[in-house]
Amino acid sequence: MDEDVVFRALAAPTRRRLLDELRRQDGQTLTELGRELPMSRFGVMKHLGVLEEANLVVTRRRGREKLHFLNPVPIRVIYDRWVSKYAEPMAATLSGIKRELEDEHGEVPRGGHRAASR
Repeated sequence: MDEDVVFRALAAPTRRRLLDELRRQDGQTLTELGRELPMSRFGVMKHLGVLEEANLVVTRRRGREKLHFLNPVPIRVIYDRWVSKYAEPMAATLSGIKRELEDEHGEVPRGGHRAASR
Protein backbone atom coordinates (compact mmCIF):
# COMPACT_ATOMS: atom_id res chain seq x y z
CA MET A 1 0.00 0.00 0.00
CA ASP A 2 1.31 3.44 -0.93
CA GLU A 3 0.68 5.52 2.19
CA ASP A 4 1.53 8.74 0.34
CA VAL A 5 -1.51 8.20 -1.87
CA VAL A 6 -3.69 7.66 1.20
CA PHE A 7 -2.40 10.81 2.89
CA ARG A 8 -2.93 12.86 -0.28
CA ALA A 9 -6.48 11.53 -0.54
CA LEU A 10 -7.20 12.40 3.10
CA ALA A 11 -5.71 15.89 2.77
CA ALA A 12 -8.78 17.39 1.08
CA PRO A 13 -11.74 18.35 3.30
CA THR A 14 -14.20 17.39 0.54
CA ARG A 15 -12.80 13.87 0.35
CA ARG A 16 -12.93 13.50 4.13
CA ARG A 17 -16.54 14.66 3.96
CA LEU A 18 -17.29 11.97 1.36
CA LEU A 19 -15.71 9.35 3.62
CA ASP A 20 -17.77 10.62 6.55
CA GLU A 21 -20.88 10.30 4.43
CA LEU A 22 -20.00 6.73 3.49
CA ARG A 23 -19.30 5.96 7.14
CA ARG A 24 -22.79 7.25 7.94
CA GLN A 25 -24.40 5.26 5.11
CA ASP A 26 -22.36 2.85 3.03
CA GLY A 27 -23.27 1.87 -0.53
CA GLN A 28 -24.31 5.25 -1.94
CA THR A 29 -24.44 6.32 -5.56
CA LEU A 30 -22.63 9.32 -7.01
CA THR A 31 -25.89 11.28 -7.02
CA GLU A 32 -26.55 10.50 -3.36
CA LEU A 33 -23.02 11.44 -2.34
CA GLY A 34 -23.06 14.69 -4.31
CA ARG A 35 -26.41 15.85 -3.00
CA GLU A 36 -24.93 17.86 -0.10
CA LEU A 37 -21.78 19.08 -1.83
CA PRO A 38 -21.53 22.52 -3.46
CA MET A 39 -19.92 21.23 -6.64
CA SER A 40 -20.72 19.64 -9.96
CA ARG A 41 -21.26 15.94 -10.46
CA PHE A 42 -17.93 15.89 -12.32
CA GLY A 43 -16.17 17.41 -9.29
CA VAL A 44 -17.59 14.73 -7.00
CA MET A 45 -16.49 12.06 -9.51
CA LYS A 46 -12.93 13.42 -9.45
CA HIS A 47 -12.82 13.31 -5.64
CA LEU A 48 -14.21 9.78 -5.62
CA GLY A 49 -11.59 8.78 -8.17
CA VAL A 50 -8.81 9.96 -5.84
CA LEU A 51 -10.40 8.02 -2.97
CA GLU A 52 -10.67 4.90 -5.15
CA GLU A 53 -7.03 5.24 -6.22
CA ALA A 54 -6.06 5.29 -2.53
CA ASN A 55 -8.31 2.24 -1.97
CA LEU A 56 -10.31 4.22 0.61
CA VAL A 57 -13.46 3.73 -1.47
CA VAL A 58 -14.40 0.57 -3.33
CA THR A 59 -17.25 0.27 -5.78
CA ARG A 60 -19.71 -2.35 -6.91
CA ARG A 61 -22.17 -2.29 -9.76
CA ARG A 62 -25.86 -2.90 -9.15
CA GLY A 63 -27.50 -2.85 -12.53
CA ARG A 64 -26.81 0.57 -13.98
CA GLU A 65 -25.84 2.05 -10.61
CA LYS A 66 -22.33 2.23 -9.20
CA LEU A 67 -22.35 1.95 -5.41
CA HIS A 68 -19.52 3.35 -3.28
CA PHE A 69 -18.34 1.76 -0.04
CA LEU A 70 -15.87 2.92 2.59
CA ASN A 71 -12.78 0.74 2.90
CA PRO A 72 -11.18 1.48 6.31
CA VAL A 73 -8.21 -0.86 5.78
CA PRO A 74 -5.72 1.78 4.50
CA ILE A 75 -6.53 4.02 7.47
CA ARG A 76 -6.11 1.06 9.83
CA VAL A 77 -2.69 0.30 8.35
CA ILE A 78 -1.62 3.88 9.07
CA TYR A 79 -3.11 3.65 12.57
CA ASP A 80 -1.23 0.40 13.24
CA ARG A 81 2.02 1.92 12.05
CA TRP A 82 1.96 5.19 14.01
CA VAL A 83 -0.78 5.26 16.62
CA SER A 84 -1.45 1.79 18.04
CA LYS A 85 1.89 1.75 19.86
CA TYR A 86 0.64 4.65 21.99
CA ALA A 87 -3.03 3.75 22.20
CA GLU A 88 -2.60 0.41 23.99
CA PRO A 89 -0.70 1.78 27.03
CA MET A 90 -3.24 4.62 27.31
CA ALA A 91 -6.15 2.19 27.14
CA ALA A 92 -4.53 -0.04 29.76
CA THR A 93 -3.94 2.97 32.03
CA LEU A 94 -7.54 4.17 31.68
CA SER A 95 -8.83 0.66 32.32
CA GLY A 96 -6.69 0.46 35.48
CA ILE A 97 -7.97 3.84 36.71
CA LYS A 98 -11.56 2.75 36.09
CA ARG A 99 -10.99 -0.49 38.00
CA GLU A 100 -9.42 1.39 40.94
CA LEU A 101 -12.28 3.88 41.08
CA GLU A 102 -14.87 1.12 40.97
CA ASP A 103 -13.07 -0.76 43.75
CA GLU A 104 -12.74 2.44 45.79
CA HIS A 105 -16.42 3.33 45.47
CA GLY A 106 -17.76 -0.21 45.65
CA GLU A 107 -19.39 0.04 42.24
CA VAL A 108 -20.43 -3.05 40.36
CA PRO A 109 -18.26 -3.69 37.31
CA ARG A 110 -20.14 -4.31 34.06
CA GLY A 111 -21.27 -7.89 33.82
CA GLY A 112 -19.94 -8.57 37.28
CA HIS A 113 -21.19 -8.68 40.82
CA ARG A 114 -20.34 -6.56 43.80
CA ALA A 115 -18.10 -8.40 46.22
CA ALA A 116 -19.93 -9.43 49.38
CA SER A 117 -19.17 -7.30 52.43
CA ARG A 118 -17.80 -9.10 55.45
